[in-house]
Amino acid sequence: MESINIKIRPTIFSDCELFAKWETEPSVTEFFSMNSDRTYEDIVGEYVVRELDKTKLQFTICLKEELPIGRIYISKIDFDSDSLDITRIYVGDKENRGKGYGEEALRIILEYCFICLHMERVTLDYFEGNNVAATLYSKLGFKHEGLARNACKKNGKYYDLHLLSLLRSEYYGKIHNK
Repeated sequence: MESINIKIRPTIFSDCELFAKWETEPSVTEFFSMNSDRTYEDIVGEYVVRELDKTKLQFTICLKEELPIGRIYISKIDFDSDSLDITRIYVGDKENRGKGYGEEALRIILEYCFICLHMERVTLDYFEGNNVAATLYSKLGFKHEGLARNACKKNGKYYDLHLLSLLRSEYYGKIHNK
C-alpha cells in the first residue's frame, strides 16, 4: 500500500528491533497502554502470537525508500460483522513526526479496511489528553461513541479511553471522495 510519501507493508520479524527501540520512548508510549518495562522479547512474543491470529494484522509504516518510521496494529477483525479495530498507530521515528505521515498512514489503512477488506465499521480509541490523535480522528470523520472508563491498564494504573468509529458510508462521503 502506497501514497505520495509513504509505503505500508506487512511487518517482518526484523522490525521488532525498531519497535522495541521506539516503544521504550516516552514520547511514543505516553498515550498507549504499553508498560514502561517492555522488552525486545515481549515485542517478539507479541509479534509471533499476532501473526498466528487471523483476527489481527501488523503493518510497518515506511518512507518510500523503505526506511521504517512507524507501526500499525489492527485487531478484532470480524468478517461476520464486517468490523475491525485500529488498535495502535504511531510514527516512532522522532525525525519524521509532525510531517503528516501519521495522517497519510491512517488514510492508507482506512482505504485498505473499507475497500480491500470491505469493512462496514472501523473503530479506534485514544487516551484522555491525546489532543493530536483526537484532532486527527475528528478531521478524518470518526464519530465519538463514548468513554470506556478504566478500559486499559498501564504501569499498574487504569486509564479511560475515548471510543470512536467510522462507517463505510462516512468514509466514502468524507475521505475517499476527496
